[in-house]
Amino acid sequence: MKNNDFHIRTIQNNDNMMLAKTIRTVLSEYGISKAGTAATDPATDDLFTTYQEIQSTYFVVESGNNILGGAGIHRLEGNDTDVCELQKMYLLPVARGKGIGSLLMEKCLQFAREQGYKQCYLETMPELKDAIRLYEKTGFYYLEGHLGNTGHYACGIWMLKDL
Repeated sequence: MKNNDFHIRTIQNNDNMMLAKTIRTVLSEYGISKAGTAATDPATDDLFTTYQEIQSTYFVVESGNNILGGAGIHRLEGNDTDVCELQKMYLLPVARGKGIGSLLMEKCLQFAREQGYKQCYLETMPELKDAIRLYEKTGFYYLEGHLGNTGHYACGIWMLKDL
């Protein structure tokens, strides 16, 4: 797949089922489909509704009629209103290593800036090494503990980026 074989768009209501499947497929691939992750998060099955809230959006990576992944920005639950969270950023293997993740990340961070957020927070797991490298390259730095109340207690890596 070449970079011009895909496009990034905002989520639509009929994307819910395929996005949930994509997220759970990626988590299973890494052996981390368990409680305390997006695998059991009720929002995973209805991302469209979740990202209709003010100052939130979810971007979908699509090639033809196939959803290859996505990522969202949402206000960080249980924290200051000027902190957002990068949420549910997952790409299927066919979309990795082509710069798509970087483009998706930049689209999310640009949206966050436009909404007036001052910082972007994320949680991840050590198994997602490629994602962690992308986060580091993008300017996220490590925290010693979690922020807010995400419900993803299985995630042991917490990162923050100043916008």
